[in-house]
Amino acid sequence: MVAVDHSIPHAHQPTRERPGRVAVASGAGTIMEFYDFAIYGTATALVFNKVYFNVDDPWFGTFLGFATFAVGFVMAPIGAVIFGHFGDKFGRRKALTSAFLLMGGSTLAMGVLPDYQAIGIVAPVILIFLRMVHGISRGGEIGGAALLAAEHAPVHRRGLYGSFVTLGSPVGGILANLSFALVLLMPMEQVLAWGWRIPFLIGGIVLAIGVWTRTKISETPEFVQSQQAEQKRPRTFTVLRENWRRVALAAGINVGQNCYAFLLFTFMLSFLTETDPGRGFDRSPVVFGSTFALACHAATVVLGAHLSDRFGRKPVIGFGMVTSLVFAPILFWVTATGSLIACVTVISIGFALTGFVYGPMLTTFAELFPITQRYSGIGIGFQVGAVLGGGLAPMIANRIVSATGSVVPVGIYAATLMAISLCCLLVIRETAPAAAERTLRQRLLP
Repeated sequence: MVAVDHSIPHAHQPTRERPGRVAVASGAGTIMEFYDFAIYGTATALVFNKVYFNVDDPWFGTFLGFATFAVGFVMAPIGAVIFGHFGDKFGRRKALTSAFLLMGGSTLAMGVLPDYQAIGIVAPVILIFLRMVHGISRGGEIGGAALLAAEHAPVHRRGLYGSFVTLGSPVGGILANLSFALVLLMPMEQVLAWGWRIPFLIGGIVLAIGVWTRTKISETPEFVQSQQAEQKRPRTFTVLRENWRRVALAAGINVGQNCYAFLLFTFMLSFLTETDPGRGFDRSPVVFGSTFALACHAATVVLGAHLSDRFGRKPVIGFGMVTSLVFAPILFWVTATGSLIACVTVISIGFALTGFVYGPMLTTFAELFPITQRYSGIGIGFQVGAVLGGGLAPMIANRIVSATGSVVPVGIYAATLMAISLCCLLVIRETAPAAAERTLRQRLLP
């Protein structure tokens, strides 16, 4: 097993920041960031196959859209290396603010980008470039936000406070879905002509709010202490040289839930609304149903993180992985044959189960790495897992359905990746201080 470096101290020096305030501010920034990221996924599933990828086969147009969606994930590890280096060297807050500005600016640019009919092939080329910028900025965001929350938090409540950051993903997804659900109440001709741009332009307001929240947070006390202690400043690839195994395990732990989540959030929007071989349901109720499912995910993210502080990270994450693995084939069988209500029900259950995995995950990763490598370690590990899981999942699922004519095999694909994550989880030791201390006492007792 991989030993854990509990280098997040068990006691903090006094700090003027209240942990709850920092957690809320970190989570608010992540909500804004994931809103920007999620509206691209929603637009890919619903409109980009017609606006930017003008091909005769709508299903292949959707595949091309999912390919550009994957580009953002591929670029994220590069962003994790860049922002992780500067975050470990110069501070969490500066790196986070820079990443957020990059995300918001590229989102605004997408909102005003002319479509294929206006400028031809140049339009999708620019879209792909902006998506690459999206990915780079996302690579620097989530790990740093998790550190702000975890490094300010009381030692025995790190999981709960860290969940405010992971909560940003489902809440940002809910806001993205709601914005598109309202747009889809318009006639489809208007949606394709200009309506789809509204959620992207809202990103300008999102940008201002996010930057404001980040400027209200001071640097974490642990980073300040490490600088005052004149610890050796990290080189860019130090974490990959010294802790590559932990990075690989973090990526493996993330791959299953990330695949699961983006199959349900992005691919399923396309499958349920497209026809031949999709289900052909109306777009608006599908998006509202997805929003409800994300709310279920948000609830279990917080619950799972809270339980991990009490019972340990591994038991809670393991519960989510095992139940998700078993449920995956059932979920995709129902979406292939059931009514819209049945589909929304199983998708909501699937999202709820993955919340137990995602809720404690980032705090677990923070507890795996030493202070001077933590930003880089979390970012690279999480984002590599996201590439292999969530980034490729919609595109692979699209090809599976196109080749087989059925969505059921996609459930086997999701279950396989979750099994890989479970194996990686079993390799690491418990990282929650309370649970680790109980385990140590049990070993020392005669």
